[in-house]
Amino acid sequence: MIKPIMKDILFLGQKCQPAGKEDLYIANDLRDTLQAHKDRCVGMAANMIDYKKRIIIVSAGFVDMILINPEIVGRSGEYETEEGCLSLDGVRKTKRYKDIEVKFLNESVEEQRQKFSGFIAQNIQHQCDHLEGIII
Repeated sequence: MIKPIMKDILFLGQKCQPAGKEDLYIANDLRDTLQAHKDRCVGMAANMIDYKKRIIIVSAGFVDMILINPEIVGRSGEYETEEGCLSLDGVRKTKRYKDIEVKFLNESVEEQRQKFSGFIAQNIQHQCDHLEGIII
């Protein structure tokens, strides 16, 4: 289901709770909502559509990846950039890392560990910030 984009800064500023099997339906809402905003959005966190759960979706070109309870466990290559967000107006400066390693569960609730670089790494960092209540 396509959900409205959350713009309430007080809600977005709260940390999200761990997700479990019972929360997998949120992945479908994230997928539908991302698709509806594909022209200006490459990822989103569950709290952006009113779920305080640790689930994100990121566009990886031809496929959209769902990461459940993502945790960045490694990072290198710090740089400064500007980012926008559907939940906020304008762009803001932020610090990111070129290379990251992420531990997460996939949609089959299997533990994964994967390295990401470049734009997809930046996207994952942005979405993980949302889960922590960090608004750029």
